[in-house]
Amino acid sequence: MNIIKKIVLALLAIIALALIVALFLPKNYAVEREITINQPKDSVFNYIKYVKNQDNFSVWNRKDPKMIKSFSGTDGTIGFVYSWNSQDKNVGVGEQEIKKIIEGERIDFEIRFKVPFESTDNAYLITEAISPSQTKVKWGFNGKMPYPMNLMLPIMNMEKMLGKDLQDGLNNLKVVLEK
Repeated sequence: MNIIKKIVLALLAIIALALIVALFLPKNYAVEREITINQPKDSVFNYIKYVKNQDNFSVWNRKDPKMIKSFSGTDGTIGFVYSWNSQDKNVGVGEQEIKKIIEGERIDFEIRFKVPFESTDNAYLITEAISPSQTKVKWGFNGKMPYPMNLMLPIMNMEKMLGKDLQDGLNNLKVVLEK
């Protein structure tokens, strides 16, 4: 009985320590990648502002060709919502809404994940002219993990996990737009 008491106390001490550590860990994360595309800025922006075009370059949209998609509103305008439903655990269920557009410059999205976990995060695409025939595209993602779930941030390594997919998506975008 004494050993069980020590084990329970040790487990409680570990949990308490983890909760204390979580108080001091960051709750927010941000990941951004960029690429240069050999096309004029207006051509690039007019392509990326349509969410349906993400099927052609987004790594996430390509993970499950059988996922069920639905759309509401007018693509390329504020309020457009793209919803997905997938049996693939790497894709899950969620929706993406265009929240803000600065024409020719930036598009902001709110991404609401429902399955495998609930979360609301933000993403954006920014275009910047480097020359009349070259455009820098930045794709970013940021979110918040509430206490005590923020204890998972160092383990999950969002920079590594999301960064690769963002860069792969931008590489795909470059191929699509430079054809």
